[in-house]
Amino acid sequence: MPKPTHRPPSSRALLQQIVGGLTEGVMLVEPDGGISWANDIALALHGVRTLEGLGANAASYRKRFQLRYRNRHKLARDAYPIPRLLAGEAVNNMVVELVPRGAEAPVAVLRLYGQKVAGEGEDKACHVLILQDATERYAAEARFEKTFATNPAPALIARRSDQRIVKINPGFLEMAGYRSDALVGHDLRKLGAHPFAGNGPPLAEAVAAGETIPQTEILFKTGDGKNRLAIVAGQPLEMNDEDCMLLTFADLDTRRQAEDALRASEELFSKAFRLAPVPMLVVSQGDTRVLNANDAFLQVRGQSLDNTLDRTLAQLGLWRKPSELQALERELRRAGSVRNAETEICLRDDEILDCLVSAEVVKINDHPCALIVMQDITERKRTETELVAAIEAVMQDTSWFSQTVIEKLAHMRQSGGPHSNRAAISDLTAREREVLGALCQGASDADIALQLGISRNTVRNHVSTIYEKIGVNRRSAAVVWARERGFTGVRPRHR
Repeated sequence: MPKPTHRPPSSRALLQQIVGGLTEGVMLVEPDGGISWANDIALALHGVRTLEGLGANAASYRKRFQLRYRNRHKLARDAYPIPRLLAGEAVNNMVVELVPRGAEAPVAVLRLYGQKVAGEGEDKACHVLILQDATERYAAEARFEKTFATNPAPALIARRSDQRIVKINPGFLEMAGYRSDALVGHDLRKLGAHPFAGNGPPLAEAVAAGETIPQTEILFKTGDGKNRLAIVAGQPLEMNDEDCMLLTFADLDTRRQAEDALRASEELFSKAFRLAPVPMLVVSQGDTRVLNANDAFLQVRGQSLDNTLDRTLAQLGLWRKPSELQALERELRRAGSVRNAETEICLRDDEILDCLVSAEVVKINDHPCALIVMQDITERKRTETELVAAIEAVMQDTSWFSQTVIEKLAHMRQSGGPHSNRAAISDLTAREREVLGALCQGASDADIALQLGISRNTVRNHVSTIYEKIGVNRRSAAVVWARERGFTGVRPRHR
């Protein structure tokens, strides 16, 4: 009985068995261009279930499927992988989008490899086309590209091998003041980036090393040749099968300029505060605790800075009338400022200072504070009092002066002074002079109304008009103004 003969599988059958378990798609193309076999992966990538779904040959394949580059340009007929293999070319790392005919969107992004396989025995030579599914990878790259381009944080990508810039986003171009073509393809050393402090390597050397770059302050050259301060961080990544480094930047130059301006402003404020000839304090807004006092205040107060700081205004006992201090604090909380509040300030040895106090809420080192300024008006008030007394003494016997002469002399005396007012008694109407005269005699609004036979509202209207004409805003000032011009409301006696 003859022994049974076992025919070994052909080399093509072995090839089919080997590739059947691969994760890549595989197609076998005969020398005449016919598609003779495809594994399940290849069929699934094309969205078909049988070999017939791919088409019998290259021509029918093109009728069913369109291949285009990732820039959406269609492949020419002879650029398809099967015609290239039949022409004796090797297909190596060819990336295309696979689009079924009649569709707009691709069903997959394929990376293609192909070459001729020599036949053995009864097997003829054939061509093997390998299809790798790169859809996810290129989708991730597309998402990265979109994120990279729209990310407001300045960033660029440089190759590790030669430190050349391969990609740059608009944020970096805006920060650095370059055009894209002035940087892409150029050596990273063009930026001249080096650490702002310390002995770390220049940025190009750090990229070549390929290690993660921690946040580092650097100085780099901008498009106009100036140095700019920034923070840079680097992360290795692979792009287009090349080892690269993603560098992201945070602009510190604007912050540095703002900090420099703030320091200059604070220095200017400090000098102006210290050298101001009027007493000034800086207090915390909440509890009015003294944070700083200038030289003028310490000199007037007669105490050291150490004995002044960290004490509240109430503890310092500055205000002769605590109610006026409380009113100042309430107004600061309500309006944030106080202007020319007349008050009495207590100095050493029980001396009293007449002051106009102004205050303004400010921020110092991000803390709400109040700047308090005290203007000494003691001498001015004393002069005003003495002037009023002198005028009153003179007016006891002015019968030898006519009213007009007294008025002119008073007007001449006041002209040219820092607070001179060119209004004269003659600028007032007869009724206004009657009202002003009554004011000079100390009459109230009710007394004036009774005396002149008019209503109190009419009296108030006349008083308001008088204030506006002579440039004052209170009754005592109107009396001083009138008496400076020799007007007391009493008709002069004629001899």
